Amino acid sequence: MYKQFYKLQRNPFEITPDPIFLFGTRRHNEALVALYYGVRKHKGFVVLTGEVGTGKTLLVRCLLQLLNRNDVNYAYVFNSVLSPLEFLQYIAGDFGLPTAGKSKSELLLALGHYLIERHQKKLTTVLVIDEAHHLSPEVLEEVRLLTNLETAQQKLLQILLVGQPELDEKLDSFELRQLKQRIALRAQLEPLSLDETQGYVERRLQLAGANSQASTMFPLGTLQLIHRYSRGVPRLINTICENALITAFSRQAHVVTPDIIEDVADDFRLRIATMPRSNGSANPGNLELWNAVKTLLQMHDKLQISQRTSMEKPIAMFPGVKTHEPII
Repeated sequence: MYKQFYKLQRNPFEITPDPIFLFGTRRHNEALVALYYGVRKHKGFVVLTGEVGTGKTLLVRCLLQLLNRNDVNYAYVFNSVLSPLEFLQYIAGDFGLPTAGKSKSELLLALGHYLIERHQKKLTTVLVIDEAHHLSPEVLEEVRLLTNLETAQQKLLQILLVGQPELDEKLDSFELRQLKQRIALRAQLEPLSLDETQGYVERRLQLAGANSQASTMFPLGTLQLIHRYSRGVPRLINTICENALITAFSRQAHVVTPDIIEDVADDFRLRIATMPRSNGSANPGNLELWNAVKTLLQMHDKLQISQRTSMEKPIAMFPGVKTHEPII
C-alpha cells in the first residue's frame, strides 16, 4: 500500500523469518557460527535460546540455507507438543521413512539404519527442534537417547534444540542432567541495543529499496521511541515500523515522527509492561509454600517488634539517655 509512496520494492518490515533480512549483530553472528560449526563438525547437541521474537527461527532458516542440501538432510520439528511416539513418527516421516503402523521399536530401528546408511556415504543428518521449551521431559529423554547412535569418532545425528529461556531452565533440572552434559555448543540471542536497532531499521529499508532515504525516514528521536517500546526485540520493531509507515502514509508524511510511534504504541498497548508468569503459579503446592513463607515473614515481623519494644523499655527509665547511647 505504501511501497510506491516511499519508492520501496518490497515491504521492509514483514514479520516472517526471511533469511535475506538477517541483521548480523555480534550475538547473531556468534550463534550462526556455533550452529554451523556444530553441524559440520558433527558435534551432536547444539542449543540456541533467546526471548520471544529475538530471531531464533530466522537464524535457523539462515543455517539451513547455508548448508548444502546435496550432503545434508534435515527434519524440522516446529510443533514440539508431541508424545514420545508421535515425536519419533514425526521425525521419521520428515526423513521420508514409512511410519504407518510402526511401533516405537520399529521406528527406532528404521532411524538407526537410515542414519548408518547416510554416515557410510559421508552424508550429514540434522534434527532441528524449534519451540523446544515445550518438549516434555519424556520427549527430551528420547532426544538424548537418539544421540546414542554414534561411531567411535562422531555422532550420526546432529540435533539443534531451539527455544525460549525456559529451555535453559529445563536443561538445568536434575532429571535432565545427562542430556545437559551432552551439549557441545550453546548460544543465546539478546534484544538489540539502540545502535543496533538503528542499524536494523536502516538495513531493512535499504534491502527494500529505500537507498538514500533509509537514514532519514526514521529520525533518531523516532528510533529512540521504537527501541523503548520494542525493548530491542526485532519482531516488535517490525510490527511498530510497519504500522508507523502505514500511519505516515495515511498522513502523506515522508518522515515518521515520534508522535506516530506514540500512537502505534497506544494501539498495540506497548506501554503496558508484562512480567513473566511462573508456570507453577496455580499449583496448590506452590500456594501452600507461599502461604508458609508469608506466615514466617509475619512471625519475623512480630519478633522484630517485640525485640524493639523490650530494648526501648530500659531507655524510658533513663530520661536523659539518647537511643543511640549505651546504658551503663
